[in-house]
Amino acid sequence: MKPFKLLLTLFFVLAIATGCKTNTLTGKKTLNFFGDNKPLFAMSLKQYETFLSEHEVVRGTEDAKLVSSIGKDIAKAAQTYFNYKGQPNLLDEYDWEYRLVKSDQVNAWCMPGGKIAVYTGILKVTKNTDGLASVMGHEIAHAVAKHSVERASRSVLLNTSTQLIDIFSGGKLSQVNRVTGMNTVGLLSQIGLMNPFSRTQESEADYLGMIFASLSGFDIRETKKLWERMKESNKGKEPPQFMSTHPSSSKRIKDLSEWENSVILDYPPINIS
Repeated sequence: MKPFKLLLTLFFVLAIATGCKTNTLTGKKTLNFFGDNKPLFAMSLKQYETFLSEHEVVRGTEDAKLVSSIGKDIAKAAQTYFNYKGQPNLLDEYDWEYRLVKSDQVNAWCMPGGKIAVYTGILKVTKNTDGLASVMGHEIAHAVAKHSVERASRSVLLNTSTQLIDIFSGGKLSQVNRVTGMNTVGLLSQIGLMNPFSRTQESEADYLGMIFASLSGFDIRETKKLWERMKESNKGKEPPQFMSTHPSSSKRIKDLSEWENSVILDYPPINIS
């Protein structure tokens, strides 16, 4: 084996051995180079505060109050879920915050640590309380499953390995990129690794989000209808699934339909106090 191949192999083995940890929610082995929650949560808080300072936050309206009340109910349901699972301290360091932001974008997101933004544009698709609960359950599921940590860790590994390959190949990757005018390795990595990985996370968040919303007393049958409306709003503009970080709307609707009855039966509403 050539020296640079040996070094690269050793790098991968060491990186995976030191960074691979068990996700306490999913039970799967995942990469985590960030250790405990505090540093990443502190960084997320700063980014969240910066974002809010640069955007118009909607306050005092019925929609803003609804975003906050639904978020609180679902976060409490998530805590109850972990109590049932024998993990009562899993969310101790989370500091939940729910903000409605004025924007025409059909979007919502959650940063590590529980910092959530819902854009007013998505309310045109959620239509009702149960639809909004579906979105917020999904985002809260992303946070508690630490999907952002997994994505960031995998990006670190990919970027570092690409740099090493370029160094030990005498700059051949850089040469290919210059000739083609694109980040060839980055594109292939996205299509072949990061996008499927992100799609898996999205499906996990869909399933867990349904559980949390059901425990909170919302009608999760609206989740499937939400994605039917989302599909209609996209009007065939979705990229091919292999090019996307998200499952297609059709795939989501199919999965949600298959999960719906079992989630309703297995996770009935609880008393949230």
